[in-house]
This record gives sequence, C-alpha cells and structure tokens, in this order.
Amino acid sequence: MTQRRSGGLVQRNKGLAQQDAPSFGDNHKVITSPDQNDEESEESMDKQTRLTLMEEVLLLGLKDKEGYTSFWNDCISSGLRGCMMIELGLRGRVDLEKTGMRRKSLLNRKVMFLNESPTGDTILDEAQKLIKDTDPQETIPTWIELLSGETWNPLKLKYQLRNVRERLAKNLVEKGVLTTEKQNFLLFDMTTHPVNDGQIKQRVVKKVQESVLTRWVNDPHRMDKRTLALIYLAHSSDVLENAFAPLNDEDYDLATKRVRELLDLDPEVEAQKPNANEVMWSVIASFIK
Repeated sequence: MTQRRSGGLVQRNKGLAQQDAPSFGDNHKVITSPDQNDEESEESMDKQTRLTLMEEVLLLGLKDKEGYTSFWNDCISSGLRGCMMIELGLRGRVDLEKTGMRRKSLLNRKVMFLNESPTGDTILDEAQKLIKDTDPQETIPTWIELLSGETWNPLKLKYQLRNVRERLAKNLVEKGVLTTEKQNFLLFDMTTHPVNDGQIKQRVVKKVQESVLTRWVNDPHRMDKRTLALIYLAHSSDVLENAFAPLNDEDYDLATKRVRELLDLDPEVEAQKPNANEVMWSVIASFIK
C-alpha cells in the first residue's frame, strides 16, 4: 500500500512476484466474519455460506465496476497463498512443529499436517493435500513460495496452485457477490467479474475500518483472529489502501497509524502469548520480516 495522504501507511513488503493472470476470469446467505469468537464450531459455521480470507482479500483488491485487480499489483498472488495457510491454521488442519530446548524461529519451523477432513473449499483442500503428501515437511515461507510458483526447481512446480484469482472470483460469483462479463482490451478479450452485491463488499470494508477505528482495542490478542489476519494480509497484498481510501483525512491518518502499530509488533513475541495461533503469526512474520 502506497502512501497517498499525510500520515499514510507506507508499504513495507512488495511480496513475491505476481503469478496469477490479471483477470479473474444462489441465493446464499453470506457472512463476512465467520468464527468471530474463534471458538465457534465448523459445523455451525458451515450452515451458512461464508467468505474465506482469500475471498475477502480478493474482494478488497477488486475494482467494483471493472471487475479485475490492478495490473500493477505484484503482491496479491503471494498474499492469497498466505491467506490459505492462515485459513488452514485457524481451521485446525495444520500447525507448526513443536520446539524443544533450542527454540526455533517461526520462519524455520516446519508445517505439520493435523487433519485431512475436507474444508468445503476446493482450493484449501488442494493446498492441504499438498501439505499432507509432502515429506519432509516445509516451512511457512517455503509453502507460500511453492504455492505461488516462486521456485527455480522445476520439480517443485507441481506445488503451484494456478488460476487462484479466477477460481476465487468464480466462487464469489456462485455466492452472488460478483457477476461475470467479457471486456475487450484492444488486442484481447478478458473475462471480468464486477461486483454484483455491493453490500457484501461494503461489510468487508466496514469490518476492516471499524477494527482500527471504533473497535480498536490496542491489543492484537483481543481482536478477532480472522479480522487481524485480514488486516495483515490485505496490507501484504497491497489492497488495504482500498479499504481506507473512503475515510476522511482524520480517520485515515488514525487508521494507518494503528496499522503501523500492528506492523511494528514482533511476531516471535506475539506467537508465544496465550491462545496465539502460531501458523498465523508465522505467515505474518513471512511478510513483514
């Protein structure tokens, strides 16, 4: 996210190279903040269609009328893979290896597979199958690179998840959030996905805004884990500015100030606190290192 106003937030990490193509191509009840108390069972959550972290980040980056993300955004590809790892961590599918007497850093601890039950999301299921079938296991930063296709080893390309944005957009079309159109760009036609239900996107935007304004608690461990992860990953994906752009100057400066406070936290310290999700903090460390 680039600095656009006085006191704005300067992006710290440009992420990995963009791997997805720039394009993305029912009547469900959609909720934008599942598992709000981090203790709600998956069984009760699955009674309603929900947006994943990947879908929320994509939605923040999507141009409402045009139906595609910025062609200049080279961060969202790796950011979406980070979202996948956090989703699997929050859903209890993966965790980090335990540390012994010699404590390893978050970035050096291997990802351990815990649970192979389907998540209900095909992209997450593909990611968790890759993790399950890999031996020896890899670290969080390595998995983000592998899932993004950021590797010089041709034998590792089999780990790349392709067309992620297109597939996420189609998921949102099925949920009634987006629609599908064809647009002509001089030399080629492109499938786009303009916003169909602006209220759903506005809920995501409002959730991000309120988390650092009216609902700010000045303690990440008192925040909803999904919302906290959304803030970090939206920043790493260079789409957080889109949520703050509608704010007046005073609120904008306050919001970006508080995001900077979150970015200044030490993930190694935060991961050791009670009830912390180590996978989430390892992903965060991978992007703000």
